[in-house]
Amino acid sequence: MQLPCPIQISGKILKTLETKKLSSSDHHLGELFPSPTQDGSPSLRSSLFNECFHDSNGARKEAIDKFISPVQLNHLINSKKLLVLDICLGLGYNTASIIEKLLGKSIFLDWVGLELDNRPLEIALSNAKFRGYWSEETLWILNKIYNIGSWKKKTSQGKIIWGDARQQIKMISKNKRFDYVFLDAFSPRKCPQLWSEQFLNNISMLMSPGGYLITYCRAAAVRSTLKNAGFELKSLSTDCKKENDWSSGTLAIFPDRNKSQRKINSIWKPLSLMEEEHLLTKASIPYRDPTNKGTTKEILMSRILEQKNSSLESTSSWHRRWFKKRS
Repeated sequence: MQLPCPIQISGKILKTLETKKLSSSDHHLGELFPSPTQDGSPSLRSSLFNECFHDSNGARKEAIDKFISPVQLNHLINSKKLLVLDICLGLGYNTASIIEKLLGKSIFLDWVGLELDNRPLEIALSNAKFRGYWSEETLWILNKIYNIGSWKKKTSQGKIIWGDARQQIKMISKNKRFDYVFLDAFSPRKCPQLWSEQFLNNISMLMSPGGYLITYCRAAAVRSTLKNAGFELKSLSTDCKKENDWSSGTLAIFPDRNKSQRKINSIWKPLSLMEEEHLLTKASIPYRDPTNKGTTKEILMSRILEQKNSSLESTSSWHRRWFKKRS
């Protein structure tokens, strides 16, 4: 396979990518700054959300540890087709990792991506270290996503839908039912739009029976919303001993009347009693965005008022009870 040339970027811009920041006139994510990670894989920080795209331990490591390895793709060897929805494609680590995982397997990948801003992928494809992680086929696909927004091969096909995911999710064919959904938006406190009750319910309408929604997020508001939408919840184990690092992510399994569930990796555990009780506190009150057009400030303020008027247990009380026990 002949790999398309890397994205054409002027020497001035390329130098900026390696040394300073990259800004854009549209500022979908604000200015983008390089964000070093411990495993050396390149990442970014958004000035608009004041948050990094990835865990400081490593961008590639996070994709593998929290999104790819936990889904145990090896048991799909007899499957014919896999539908994947990647929400917040970003630099492309999650999608690139699953493409690499499926190389050489007789599984047809049908992929859809949702992303607001194409600059992170542009930056990634202009970075030699990032390109060095992937095969020519994976890089060919990522280039197709960036340059024309889609690709089609005998073994896979895909389409990116650029824009606000709240509106663009409606552009996905109602005939598609996704086996895996990667939800990798900025944190709920920074980007509540993509963790709202309305948006998560829209995702649920696109899930296949027994399908998996996977996210690094363990927030009670997100988990309670998913639970109310009918998902079964699992918690991603963590080796970290720090008090607040009691889970590394959430697996939400969509109901399957035929009970033909995929095999679950042993690193996923049922929610502990502590985590279940977290869903009974004020922290569990959902982010609400009834118009699917609310701003961050509007959504957060509305939730603060709802929490203030709620009779649920305070999150601080829950925290004192459980972490006093653990200490």
